[in-house]
Amino acid sequence: MESVARKIEAKYKKSQIVDVRSGDTVRVHQKIREGGKERVQVFEGLVIRVSRTGSLSSTIAVRRVASGVGVEKTFLLHSPGILKVEVTKRTNVRRNYLTYMRELTGKSTRLTGVEFDKEAVNAVRDEKAEAEEAKIHADAEANYDPEAAKAEKAEEKAEAEAANAEALKSDAEKLEEQPVERAEAKGAAEPQSKPE
Repeated sequence: MESVARKIEAKYKKSQIVDVRSGDTVRVHQKIREGGKERVQVFEGLVIRVSRTGSLSSTIAVRRVASGVGVEKTFLLHSPGILKVEVTKRTNVRRNYLTYMRELTGKSTRLTGVEFDKEAVNAVRDEKAEAEEAKIHADAEANYDPEAAKAEKAEEKAEAEAANAEALKSDAEKLEEQPVERAEAKGAAEPQSKPE
């Protein structure tokens, strides 16, 4: 008899996921929601850790160097926010946790690639995720209006200028108040009695 936890996990699991291993270079398509807008962001990097394969909470840690800074993200493979994972390069490594890659820089970070069937590995079809990604793209195209975008940018710029002007005004008021406070403080300090 199947446990209750397994039944709940099976309900939320994706039907198929890509076989991702440590040492793979992957492109993760992640759904990002900013305010009322949704977009798809692609994060490409080296998989340095694969955890809990086969379970609902299976994760991959992906590392890339962006502008000279190492960035690591951990993705839940069965999350509805992950639309697609593509394996672009497969390398032969002997460890599951490639934490030593954090200290390496330059040419020493390169790993030797292995021949693999890219189409077969990435042939996982999740109709639900693909439909959602297509819907996001269609909504973005339908909602995009160049004049509205220009008006929105102009409005944001006007708000920023107003906030900047208000901040300058409040700073000027503070500077005007400071000499008065100093004079009052000096006036209060003078009446002390002098020993004779």
